[in-house]
Amino acid sequence: MSSPRRVLAMAGAAVALLLTSLPATAGDIPPPDAVVTSPNVTHIRNVPKPDAIASTINTDIAFQGDYAYVGNYGGFSIYDIRNPRKARAVSSVVCPGGQMDVSVYGDLLFAAVDSSRSDDSCASTDRPASEKDAWEGVRIFDISNKARPRYVKAVETACGSHTLTLVPGKGRDRNKNVYVYVSSYLPAANFPDCQPPHDKISIIKVPLRHPEAAHVAATPVVFPDGGNEDQPGLLIPTTGCHDITAYAEKDIAAGACMGDGVLFDISDRLDPKVTARTTDPNFAFWHSATFSNNARKVVFTDELGGGGAATCNEATGPNRGADAIYDISNGRFVFKSYFKISRHQDDSENCVAHNGSLIPVKGRDIMVQAWYMGGLSVWDFTDSANPREIGYFERGPRSGGGGGGIWSAYYYNGYIYAADFHEGFDVVKIDDRLTDSARRVRTDRLNAQTQESYRNGGWH
Repeated sequence: MSSPRRVLAMAGAAVALLLTSLPATAGDIPPPDAVVTSPNVTHIRNVPKPDAIASTINTDIAFQGDYAYVGNYGGFSIYDIRNPRKARAVSSVVCPGGQMDVSVYGDLLFAAVDSSRSDDSCASTDRPASEKDAWEGVRIFDISNKARPRYVKAVETACGSHTLTLVPGKGRDRNKNVYVYVSSYLPAANFPDCQPPHDKISIIKVPLRHPEAAHVAATPVVFPDGGNEDQPGLLIPTTGCHDITAYAEKDIAAGACMGDGVLFDISDRLDPKVTARTTDPNFAFWHSATFSNNARKVVFTDELGGGGAATCNEATGPNRGADAIYDISNGRFVFKSYFKISRHQDDSENCVAHNGSLIPVKGRDIMVQAWYMGGLSVWDFTDSANPREIGYFERGPRSGGGGGGIWSAYYYNGYIYAADFHEGFDVVKIDDRLTDSARRVRTDRLNAQTQESYRNGGWH
């Protein structure tokens, strides 16, 4: 990947575009590298990637206290966000291995590695998955010292760890263990540690007082009779899951599993049970999921083109590469509608539905979501059948060409934070009557794949 460039976002370039449902014309495409926003959104700050990992792309984000943790194919970085307008990088850990999606729990950071490596160390090199001694899985770091994180443990998992989801223990177990649901896929007959059909997930049990004892404790099969494998237009047939979002206090989880959307009962943390399952002829790749706060709805994303294609255009249309909104009624999925940004992108811009989180507004269902080079969108799905965008932030096409954009965009304590492939770490703020009340809701942690309920004035 190319080195990051500071965005050319001076006042003259940061022209506010009016929200519109009309198809974009050439004149609607922002100038190269320019930042544009809706009138209710402000770009507060951009922090370029630290030099240590400047040549590799940013991925997912986790939050705890006054810090944000940003994954990167080359490792991860820690940012001080106690003053979001002066957000700064505190440290970077160089530890290559895609995707390095991150989650945090107490003094522990968990990072997903889904690229076959020579060993589990931070000095590892690429190694073919066809070699038995190659490694991929989950790395665990101690982050009690933000300036000097310490590598604690690695756990190898079948087919690696494309993404991971933390699930706290229950009852007396809550303060003793945390469980890591590992999503992985793409088995092959010549991969000794990733054999077909791989219709399962791996669950790592982590003793909180002794994280060095973390180990794979279960490998439950999600699709004992096979998943969706022959639907026309699928990017990849179902083999395991791409991402899982857990709502632990409600003992449920939603799985985005390539060709299938799944609802789990996770009351037994080591033995999740599939309680509902659905497919969609418009979906090419079930990518991720977000529950409404009351867990009566779930939003699934379709990563059409695998994140590398220009799908936010008139040719692709509004129902593919989009979000699908489902009500959950009597334990079953009931499809209500699709949502997709109507701001058509240039054909040079990779754009598709990607990672986001709820904005904690009492009585409404609003979320912020990344769309790669479509930027980030704030949208309201309170009416499941009639979702609408209420704000956005994006950059114009890259002047140097090539893909990029925002991988993850999450709301945390009054601000939106975004991880951009090349441009680094963005801080954005929305001022809108529909979302202003969210500023009163505070939390001391956020792993977007580990949802927690919010209540008026705070989180559960």
